Amino acid sequence: MTHFRPPRRPRFRQARFRFVERGERLARRFKQVILGLTACLVVGLLAGTSTGRYAAGWTTSQARQWLGRVAGGTGSREAIDADWLRRRLFDMEQARGKLRAAYDGHDPKVRDLLDAAGLDPDHALLRWGNFDKALLLPSTVFEADDSGRSYRFRPMVRSVWVRNFKSRGGVLAYFPIPDTPRLRELAEAAGAQVVDQSVQHTNSWGLRGHEPDLSADLRVLVLGDSYMQGLFVGDDETPPASLRRALADRRGTRVEVLNTGHLGYSPEQEDFTLREYADRFRPHAVVLSLFANDFGDLFEVLEGRADWEENRYWIGRIAATCRDRGIPCLVVPAPWVNHVEGDRKTGSYPGRIPDLLGDGGPAYFDPMESFVEAELRSRLDRLSKHQALTPSPLFNGKLADGHFSALGCRVWAEAVATRLALLLDLGRADAASRALPGGAGPPVTPRSP
Repeated sequence: MTHFRPPRRPRFRQARFRFVERGERLARRFKQVILGLTACLVVGLLAGTSTGRYAAGWTTSQARQWLGRVAGGTGSREAIDADWLRRRLFDMEQARGKLRAAYDGHDPKVRDLLDAAGLDPDHALLRWGNFDKALLLPSTVFEADDSGRSYRFRPMVRSVWVRNFKSRGGVLAYFPIPDTPRLRELAEAAGAQVVDQSVQHTNSWGLRGHEPDLSADLRVLVLGDSYMQGLFVGDDETPPASLRRALADRRGTRVEVLNTGHLGYSPEQEDFTLREYADRFRPHAVVLSLFANDFGDLFEVLEGRADWEENRYWIGRIAATCRDRGIPCLVVPAPWVNHVEGDRKTGSYPGRIPDLLGDGGPAYFDPMESFVEAELRSRLDRLSKHQALTPSPLFNGKLADGHFSALGCRVWAEAVATRLALLLDLGRADAASRALPGGAGPPVTPRSP
């Protein structure tokens, strides 16, 4: 059966005058030109500002890394380092502008102190530290270091800490200044308090403490930040100085411990520090001290929001340097005061740190239990004397500071010395065993739970 199909109606295209089409084409081109010029103007304006340059560079870098991951790569270390450098330069440039505004708002007595300490806008040292922050440092105590450490102590300087210095907005500031009568007078006039027990000396190596004894029978190099530098304690009370005495008591021999701790350092800076001093000091062991703000903002890290992978890379480089030189390395996280005094919520810090070390990596030791036991003993003693239970005498709570007190430094040193001595003895026993006939085999890698 044949179906009937009605004939199709012819389609008519509405006639258009050529001058109308030409006008529409010109309008479209005009809009495209305006859009392009606007885009160029915006890019030009942004390129003229630090924010615009940073945003453009960051966007370009992220796009390249994304394309690399899409292609199956993991991103080059050079690109990652370039991103960090771009971010740090931007942060320091922004901080410089804020410093100028704050300085101009201070009264003359405060500006006199800032000028003499090297904290005025024209002389202050603005460098990156604390993993991802811009730090303001007095140029009379610190100097720039572009080899990877960002900044370092000036050699042969005697300095002292001032506290309760009121910066703009009523925020209390802390910083070291050269310990001279003139600077002390200026600090007092500005309303700051000098912490007498915090006097610090740097040696010719630009490190805190006396001149290193390179002929000592046992030499230990300590890497770390302000916890190892020792804030508000004397040169002979820092954790490394206390470790030297604790090891000497155990070994009955001459011991030297090199304190390379600098406030604000993180594993990246500590990696370059180790490379600078390893061949010069020739240590028999290395202690790497870590703290939560090595991985980002303190409270964010405690909640688990941290850049673990970036520091896995730098800790791995430190471990490789030690391994290549046959030096045992012990990783020791510094206990946080709130974990000792209060709830033990340590799942992120220091709980995640062993995962960063990898198989065959450095030995690991958490001195938390030693601090808790010392805190419990201290509480018993204070209860018997009807004394207040807070702040903990293991930390600088009386100075509104969370670093180790002189007592806390000794607790840290005794605990670390015990573990380090065991690792050194194990290494010697392993070497002696492999030297015996038939005893050859792979060396034992010291590991700690």
